[in-house]
Amino acid sequence: MHSGICFDSDHWLHEPAGQYFEMEFALSMKALRSSLRSGDRSGPRPAVRRPKVPSANRGRKAQADKTSAAATSKSERSRDLILHSAAQLFRRQGFSATTLRQIAARAKIKAGSIYYHFDSKEQILDEVLDRGLRHVFETVKNSVERAGKVPHRRRIGLAIEAHLVALLETSDFTSANIRIYGQLPEQLKRPHRPLRRAYAEYWDQLFIDARQAGEIRADMEVVPLRMFVIGALNWTIEWFRLENRDAVLELARRTETLIFEGVNKP
Repeated sequence: MHSGICFDSDHWLHEPAGQYFEMEFALSMKALRSSLRSGDRSGPRPAVRRPKVPSANRGRKAQADKTSAAATSKSERSRDLILHSAAQLFRRQGFSATTLRQIAARAKIKAGSIYYHFDSKEQILDEVLDRGLRHVFETVKNSVERAGKVPHRRRIGLAIEAHLVALLETSDFTSANIRIYGQLPEQLKRPHRPLRRAYAEYWDQLFIDARQAGEIRADMEVVPLRMFVIGALNWTIEWFRLENRDAVLELARRTETLIFEGVNKP
């Protein structure tokens, strides 16, 4: 009677699996003991042949992996939907006025389902704020770095353009961050201060480099200049009506001209 398991070689198909294994193991152990007695410690190791996983089992494992990946993907989509819904509500009505029930309704899920992904509204807020600032920071850095060696005025112009695009066109997270951050209690602001500081320092360096290159006035203080520029850019969410990308780029160009040339008649 065969063992019912298929192995690599034809020889294994014609021998009872247990009987063959015992015979092979006994011969191997005999050779090993002989080598140890003769002082050869590197003698042959017992040969153990590993059976193939039956193709049916491999198929079931592959299907299980696909199912697990699909479940993970669905969970990630649900989580992102909750975050996007929260960002939109935070942007429109603020953090305090937004409830978990409203977020669930906008995401078209049951209110209790939120707790599968987040422990509280504060945890949702934390990720919305982090995503928002990281998005604008990365957008600005990538835009400036892709330009390579260009005049410092152009680098600042690209930063202005990228900030506005991230704010007005591509991210509810960024606009939510800007609109509600000042309304939050200190304990909710504190974790985000290091990243905000890093972004401010990035802008400071852009202006410092321009000043050292003689492209902006030497008597211009960098920190007030940065606060004025970023403050003006952020305020556009209150009055600018987005029609198309060209409108955002035109706003960026006008802002750059105003900063570098002022309102004096040319």
